[in-house]
Amino acid sequence: MRHLKPLALLLPALLAACASTPYAPTGPADFSPIATTPAPHARLYADCIGQAATAGTYGRAHDADTEMVQFTCTGAPARAFYDALAARSAEVGSEVVANGRTFRSTNRIIANLFGADHCSTGGAGDYRCSLSFNAGEFLKP
Repeated sequence: MRHLKPLALLLPALLAACASTPYAPTGPADFSPIATTPAPHARLYADCIGQAATAGTYGRAHDADTEMVQFTCTGAPARAFYDALAARSAEVGSEVVANGRTFRSTNRIIANLFGADHCSTGGAGDYRCSLSFNAGEFLKP
């Protein structure tokens, strides 16, 4: 036990040093295209974002350190996405009923919907999905 005391005293200083060290690349930037693989659910994103772009149902969502474009689709693209989320929502426990709507999200909601890709329905065929695209500082007005 007495051997652990110096380590316990040193650990906060080491953690502080790591947290304050700026990211330093180890070499020149790599501008090679990013490899992709087939992803069947990617079509759901494309259809929803396409409809939102056409309808103009997108906008800036932000907090203190995150800038996103939020795309909102409805109708057939939203229903297809909502239906496809059934298995994932069951797996991760991300189906929730709130405010008269049933929400399904790609991951469990911890605090709020900010940055979470999710779909919902009120049970009357009124499907809606919101997808977030992390855009960074360029999005700021």
